[in-house]
Amino acid sequence: MAAADRLLITVKGRQTHGALPWAGIDPIVVASQVVLGLQTITSRQVNVMKAPSVITIGRIQGGVRNNIIPDDVQLEGTIRTFDPGMQEDIHRRIQQTAHAIAESAGAEATVRVIGGYPVIFNDPALTARMIPTLERAAGAANVSISPLVTAAEDFSFFQREAPGLYILLGSVSPGIAPETSPSNHSPLYAVDEAVLPLGVRALANLAADYLFGN
Repeated sequence: MAAADRLLITVKGRQTHGALPWAGIDPIVVASQVVLGLQTITSRQVNVMKAPSVITIGRIQGGVRNNIIPDDVQLEGTIRTFDPGMQEDIHRRIQQTAHAIAESAGAEATVRVIGGYPVIFNDPALTARMIPTLERAAGAANVSISPLVTAAEDFSFFQREAPGLYILLGSVSPGIAPETSPSNHSPLYAVDEAVLPLGVRALANLAADYLFGN
């Protein structure tokens, strides 16, 4: 799973009447350009063959009414990376992109990147040792190695202290294809609670086999 950092950008313009945009500096237009500019970082500026990365703006807030160009706009988003060097490079490029776009319009941009969760990395030896346990608990046909996932988890902090193994428990209702099922953070997401006994069985067996040998 990816490392996750929080991104906060404030675009400062100059408030004016909506009928007189030339009398001020429109931070809404500038913020829109910043959002689009950020997308070129992951699609055009970093090596996508090395590792995937994502920059998502999930919140835009600004303005007070329909006919006023506001003084500033706030953007909030998330950055997902798998490579520490690329993570640092993307942080630098975000700063560069936001400042340059704002400056070109006579506005100002302030950027804050708040470090979040590190990468989740399953210890290879521990994973190899525990896969037979998972296959016994769930059936060999129901166990697979997951590809990279751009979600993030605070379990990664435990893995900094000791070898760790993070598992995903499928919870899609019968008759629904996993690739079409709504994911978490969707208002349509629903958990098939029939999977809970399997989760308990898997964790109990992992603990017993790790402690007493498998």
